[in-house]
Amino acid sequence: MAYIDGPPLDGNETDTLLGALERSRATLAWKCGGLDEAGMRATVGTSSMTLGGLLKHLAGVEDEYFTRRLLGRDLPPPWDTVDWDDDPDWEWNSAAADTPEQLMTLWQDAAARSRAAVVEALAEGGLDQPARYVKLTEVPTLRRILIDMIEEYARHVGHADLIRESVDGLVGEDPPRRGSETG
Repeated sequence: MAYIDGPPLDGNETDTLLGALERSRATLAWKCGGLDEAGMRATVGTSSMTLGGLLKHLAGVEDEYFTRRLLGRDLPPPWDTVDWDDDPDWEWNSAAADTPEQLMTLWQDAAARSRAAVVEALAEGGLDQPARYVKLTEVPTLRRILIDMIEEYARHVGHADLIRESVDGLVGEDPPRRGSETG
């Protein structure tokens, strides 16, 4: 399942949802790629949001939605040791201490775990596969989790657009097609 260019124009529901999510992931990677620590820590206006914080936040959301909620498994490091009551914005606050490479790897690894979780859930029950996390009061299906993730990325890719443009002027809606990147 390769959806680097987004959802197919005539795809089924699964391919359309996964394609939309993958296009957003690719756009985030493009907006956060190739930056040094200063670029990852840049902010816009009065906001304290950074590209590094976005990567770390979305890595956490990937693991929360797909590893914990969908599959009902324990969160992997670093999420398994965070005291969220003590610092509910830990991922945003701690990102400044991480290198761009650490942040990108953390996010890429979380997205890879999410892709594997989706493949597993599709094999077991398709888009109607219910989440397994027992502490949820309402149990979403894989379909709903994918929609929630598309929404999460849509919101944050917009933030990444503004921050990246302020860093070095990079603008655009979609990353270059594979093989056409410069640099």
